[in-house]
Amino acid sequence: MTEAPDAHGWSALTLPGAWRRRVTFHADGRGAFGELWRDEWTADLPPVGVQPGMRQANLSRSDARVLRGLHVHRRQADLWVIVDGHPFVALVDVRPVLTGARPPAVETLDAGPGDTLYLPAGVAHGFYARDPITLVYLVTNVYDGTDELGFAWDDPDAAVPWPDRAPILSGRDTSAPPLRELVDRLRGG
Repeated sequence: MTEAPDAHGWSALTLPGAWRRRVTFHADGRGAFGELWRDEWTADLPPVGVQPGMRQANLSRSDARVLRGLHVHRRQADLWVIVDGHPFVALVDVRPVLTGARPPAVETLDAGPGDTLYLPAGVAHGFYARDPITLVYLVTNVYDGTDELGFAWDDPDAAVPWPDRAPILSGRDTSAPPLRELVDRLRGG
């Protein structure tokens, strides 16, 4: 269940700190224009806000049937803007699992062009491309590889109800460890 949108159009998702909003497009005979992000739109998102702010922007394109994830960061928040396509999005809150809670909280949603998602650190994320997807995403850290973590997309502890049991995966996602192994690593075990 989501809350009523705030002043910037954000609605809270079920997982603490995860938010969703829609880009407002202004169309005319030439096409359309929409603002994807302003720093003040994310600066006040509770409970964590965006500190120190967005530092890098990326563009991802995925063919139909590609599954990306489940990826998680300890020190980075992501802001996704769906430009084209209709992904099935999966979010898995790893934060309570680190303190012994089982099973992890999972939230899934269908998204489309203009949907914007704010994903805090500690929430694993992934998507399945029902059709070709173009995704712009901003992150709070410049990429250096030290905070690129993840676990198996089909891990039974997360039990994400993916719409395809034989998606196209990257080498990284094919060899991702089980969630329990990731949790042990994050706990220092």
